[in-house]
Amino acid sequence: MSEDIFTGLDIGSHAIRVAVGKTIPSTAGKNQIHIIGAVEVPSSGINKGTITGIEDAVSSVSKALEQAERLTGLPLASSWVGISGSHIISQESRGVVGVSRSDGEIRDEDVERAIEAARTVATPTNYEILHVIPKMFIVDGQRGIKDPVGMNGIRLEVDALIIQGLSSQIKNLTKCVYRTGLDIEDLVYSILATTEAVVSSRQKELGVCVLNIGASTTSLALYEEGEVLHTAVLPIGGVHVTSDIAIGLRTSLDVAEQVKLRYATCRPDDVNKKEEFDLQELGANESEAVGRRFVADITEARVQEIFELVDRELRKVERSGMLPAGVILTGGTAKLAGILETAKESLRLPVSLGTAIGISSVIERAHDPAMSTAIGLVLWGQHIRSTNEGGKFSNVFAKFKGVDKLGDGLKKMWKSLKP
Repeated sequence: MSEDIFTGLDIGSHAIRVAVGKTIPSTAGKNQIHIIGAVEVPSSGINKGTITGIEDAVSSVSKALEQAERLTGLPLASSWVGISGSHIISQESRGVVGVSRSDGEIRDEDVERAIEAARTVATPTNYEILHVIPKMFIVDGQRGIKDPVGMNGIRLEVDALIIQGLSSQIKNLTKCVYRTGLDIEDLVYSILATTEAVVSSRQKELGVCVLNIGASTTSLALYEEGEVLHTAVLPIGGVHVTSDIAIGLRTSLDVAEQVKLRYATCRPDDVNKKEEFDLQELGANESEAVGRRFVADITEARVQEIFELVDRELRKVERSGMLPAGVILTGGTAKLAGILETAKESLRLPVSLGTAIGISSVIERAHDPAMSTAIGLVLWGQHIRSTNEGGKFSNVFAKFKGVDKLGDGLKKMWKSLKP
């Protein structure tokens, strides 16, 4: 039974989210993921995607796992765990190998050797490689090849994107998860997992940017021609909107959070200038009338800043305003009123709200944009496991085979951390 159950654990600055899915036969003949559990609990001991207090973080993760087990009625033994934070960096690399067979036919082993060669890039001190993502293969100088297996050639090259994380943060995260008694199937860069939940293969081909706006960070992944073109983590998110409201209204963060959830919008022009609300109704000690237009002005300024930073990242790879499939917003802050229209104006691109596609569920929370990363981790696990069972080197997930394991040394380190 456990072979058909997949657990995704998204450890965020604002909340810990757990999604549990199982495979069911679909009408198309392929297995489909059915989400049987989706849990969200407030997190503590985590800031900007990194562990700042291990005891608090372990307690938060344990609480989320207990709720998920109670909801599904199943013991959760292992999980695919998302990792994010501004410490994660990406860089380009190229691997070059000679084709091993005398008749020049390229086999799976040659592709794996080329990817391994790309791994030998000089990593910064104290960094570990999380993923080696093949973007394009080159056979005897012919560029743009997606899958070279079965082709003939002498020289095989691969252009790859190397995603690395700070060793200390990786160890802290794995230690936190292992102390709850949960085993780790693999660590996955969160924004890549999010993409699997909210983006179709056609959108990836055309060119799309996935934007996960969380509490403390905003992660983005840019896809074109089906491959990852660029990734980044920006140290700004929804909590900064809350802080701005707290400063502007001279009130507490708790009251400011309630103001943001109930009255904030990114579109001041849509708000009547005379519209007001009382802070005391939201938990403030004293009665104070606040204009909703004022709150909207504060919210708009901070959200526009987020999109300006995103546009700067798009300009780095010369894709500003040039993505046919546009931008897909996910994450808790993506539910802010008026944010889609503000994004369209700031980024000059079509923008839509990203919810999980290609899954089935009767749980309403499964269709929440904030759950997209946890569900993406479930889908990631299902793809990896089905690829390994199939033994084919035919799709993007197969390319992660043997690459996505963070190296034998780190695996041993994980095991040594288990209680």
